[in-house]
Amino acid sequence: MKVALIGASGQAGSRILAELIGRGHQVTAIARNPHRIVSGAAVTAVKGDVSDRAALTALLKGHDAVVSSVRFSSSDPLILIEAVRASGVKRYLVVGGAGSLEAAPGVKLIDTPHFPEAYKPEASKGGKFLDLLRQTQDLEWTFLSPSALFVAGERTGQFRLGDDQLLSNDTGSRISFEDYAIALVDELEKPAHIRRRFTVGY
Repeated sequence: MKVALIGASGQAGSRILAELIGRGHQVTAIARNPHRIVSGAAVTAVKGDVSDRAALTALLKGHDAVVSSVRFSSSDPLILIEAVRASGVKRYLVVGGAGSLEAAPGVKLIDTPHFPEAYKPEASKGGKFLDLLRQTQDLEWTFLSPSALFVAGERTGQFRLGDDQLLSNDTGSRISFEDYAIALVDELEKPAHIRRRFTVGY
């Protein structure tokens, strides 16, 4: 596929880029600092501004899918969604957050007593992004939430998928950027969560 990846130089974005390349996809890697991305036969690195809807729309046109991996606190979901819509691309995958997942029935992780205050602004905006997507019927969107700890690690291919409930095991709730990237590109290649949120964890 031809995939436009917004935020391709970030922690999650760079792993998603590597996973896409490894599976033979052609990627337009969009970043504020494209010099950090190594261009090649499968990658075209371009400078993009997530606050400029018209310019972003132009970059997205002609792709089979768009993946956005950008901080919620430094972007506007309306601009992102409208740019995808205006580009004519129907498939839109979003690197989500864990804060909106249920830690217990009816209780979101962000509302639990031990959720770090420093992460609440980002998590809150992630939840609002998901709410906005849930009102969007003209795009084939998917919002993939990581586990509570989203960290650098290994590409093991051994993980579980869930829906709206936080996944955890006896060592806590965690997923590596590398295994998250596998789950996201799996969803891109074989869609199973159209207009739905799902999650990945160990």
